[in-house]
Amino acid sequence: MSSRNAIISLRDVGVRYDSVVAIEHANLDIYADDFIGIIGPNGGGKSSLVKAITGVIKHSGTITYSDDIMRGGKPHIGYLPQISTFDKAFPISVLEVVMSGLQAERGLFGRYNAEARKRAMALLERANLANLATRAIGELSGGQLQRVMLCRAIISNPKVLVLDEPTNFVDNRFENELYNLLHHLADEMAIIMVSHDIGTVSSVVKSIVCVNHHIHRHDSNIITEEQLRGYNCPIQIISHGNIPHTVLSEHEECPHCKH
Repeated sequence: MSSRNAIISLRDVGVRYDSVVAIEHANLDIYADDFIGIIGPNGGGKSSLVKAITGVIKHSGTITYSDDIMRGGKPHIGYLPQISTFDKAFPISVLEVVMSGLQAERGLFGRYNAEARKRAMALLERANLANLATRAIGELSGGQLQRVMLCRAIISNPKVLVLDEPTNFVDNRFENELYNLLHHLADEMAIIMVSHDIGTVSSVVKSIVCVNHHIHRHDSNIITEEQLRGYNCPIQIISHGNIPHTVLSEHEECPHCKH
């Protein structure tokens, strides 16, 4: 057992949707210097796990948080969900979207102060988006929008950042820019990232958690096919070479595996 103090601890956590079990008997400690990649098969409970951690959904068992990540009686966690709920048709600028992550700090008449604008612009600079600050949110590409939403998630200086499949529906350029930004953010906060691409994730995270209704933490960014089998995680990986990629093991649902 680690001598470090966990900032988030899960004990016997379960998530159920009616009669469907997403997660059961989950135990996990998350530390301030963690950069965790969460992998596993579709339907294995990856999103349910991070939603439980962020408090988005109800769960059984206990999740405890250290005092330094609590604000106003609630855990203060930056969260970037799989799909943005922001209405791209809403007439709001990129800068305003980022500042909306500071709702609790809005002043009289719902206005943001100069400090909020300064913080938002600094983040847009880091994300190479400062030139789009006054652009309407509906004019952005998928990759640009994801970076804006990431800035929104971290503007309030959370101790923990959770990302659920952040590279879905974006191009390779954004993916590279995102991982470069996360590499620097990992010096400032704990990061938990769900991904289907273990080959790429293994090159940026520090440790891996395999989720297939149960969870197994592997305290390294190198994980073998044999270890995944031991975790009952039906993913095979080849992550060496210049182009990391993922290979799924044979399964009955796949017509190509029947030949």
